[in-house]
Amino acid sequence: MSQPATKTPTEFHALLLQQIRNEFTASQQYIAVAVYFDSHDLPQLARRFYSQAAEERGHALMMIQYLIDNNLEVKVPGIDDVVTEFDSVRTPVELAVEQEHAVTEQITTLARTARDSGDYLGERFMQWFLEEQVEEVADMHTLLTIVDRAGDNLFDIEDFIAREMSGNSPVRQGAPKIAGGGV
Repeated sequence: MSQPATKTPTEFHALLLQQIRNEFTASQQYIAVAVYFDSHDLPQLARRFYSQAAEERGHALMMIQYLIDNNLEVKVPGIDDVVTEFDSVRTPVELAVEQEHAVTEQITTLARTARDSGDYLGERFMQWFLEEQVEEVADMHTLLTIVDRAGDNLFDIEDFIAREMSGNSPVRQGAPKIAGGGV
């Protein structure tokens, strides 16, 4: 039995391939942030960002699975450079806020491109990510607010995360399939 011919990628698909790179880069950036916190004996902050890194990796794998399911060629990209040195606890959290805002713009562009090109399946696929970004931006803004309020009292930040942001957030209903089954 022969394989079906690979579809010709559209502008939306090309942007989605770029977004896979962005998501893998975000994952690595969050690992760098987690390592910073881990090496500064801030286990709650570290756990939060290790978890966030896994979530971003999952987003990339969801996008890969979408392309596979739609018989489009997938080339796994490298990543962009990540920041690994920080001068305070606030700096990596501020970076995370900026990163989530950038990802929101990227996801919005993807949804708009799908809509403008009449790719209704692509537009529908992006809806989950749009909702996810609202949550992620809000969570990072909250964390930055807590960091600012705590000042030099790092225990307050750790306590807040343990109380209010502990554990892995369950994947929201309607999440796209993850390539590899989320291994």
